[in-house]
Amino acid sequence: MPKGAAVPQSPVEPQPESRADRKAAEAAAEEPVPASSQGSSPVFREQLPTSALQVRPPQEEVERRNAQRESAANAKPVAPRVMQVLLAIFFPLVLLILAVRAVTSPLFLWVEYNRPGFPGDGYGFSTDDRMTYGSYAVDYLNNWAAPRYLGDLVHRSGDKLFKDGEVSHMADVKLVILSTFGAGVLLALVGIIAILYLRRRSSGGVRRGLFAGSIITLVLILGLGSLAVLGWQQFFTEFHRIFFAEGSWTFSMDDTLIRLFPGQFWIDAGMVIAGLVLVTSLVTLVLTWPTRRRRGLAKKDAGTAGEKPDDQV
Repeated sequence: MPKGAAVPQSPVEPQPESRADRKAAEAAAEEPVPASSQGSSPVFREQLPTSALQVRPPQEEVERRNAQRESAANAKPVAPRVMQVLLAIFFPLVLLILAVRAVTSPLFLWVEYNRPGFPGDGYGFSTDDRMTYGSYAVDYLNNWAAPRYLGDLVHRSGDKLFKDGEVSHMADVKLVILSTFGAGVLLALVGIIAILYLRRRSSGGVRRGLFAGSIITLVLILGLGSLAVLGWQQFFTEFHRIFFAEGSWTFSMDDTLIRLFPGQFWIDAGMVIAGLVLVTSLVTLVLTWPTRRRRGLAKKDAGTAGEKPDDQV
């Protein structure tokens, strides 16, 4: 080699700058390179997926899972149906309780005492006397006063207005009335919850529930009304036997309760209750009748929300 000539130096392979670079370089060096790719730069190849991820379940299992998914997609929720049933059952009960509340009011008492043809008192009560003493009786049914609220009332002569038996019966009536009103409030709250739920979760659910409830109400009121018309006295007697002990609700014609609330009063009260319930249920039936337009709107709303319409309940 001539003096002064430069000595060729072997090329120095650059060192990886990090551990990740070194691992990649080692993997590329260990992997065999095909002949066609000799002389080209090293290529890093990712390892193949694990064999466990490539195992396909049996065809029967695939079909079973598909059937379950399809069944779950087509199944209708149970909760909306339950809410519709509750709404249909509670509607006639709440309606009846509201009608009873309308009758046990001073307004109905005033209308009844002042209407033409209402029988007078043969023992001396004027219309004003009836209105005064009757208002005490009605107020007692709607407040939380003790029986002495009625027991302490006296005539102008100073005698007691109500006998002990009458006061005891009114206490029993008050217990039934307040329990009924309390149950009505509870049923109304549950009904409101059902309505709010159905408005959010079931297209047309409120309408179907009220429609079914109005039909149930009409059937009940027509059945009870027929029994009352065919035999009012028997109907009145059996009603009292259900709620009161035998002998605790029968009085003489000269007792104050009979003078304030004669038989005609209860006939009129029954007619008003039946009329209020009948008219309200008929209006509800008409407003919720499943016309084509309403059913079409329900289906359209359900389709917009991505739900399957469930008008065919």
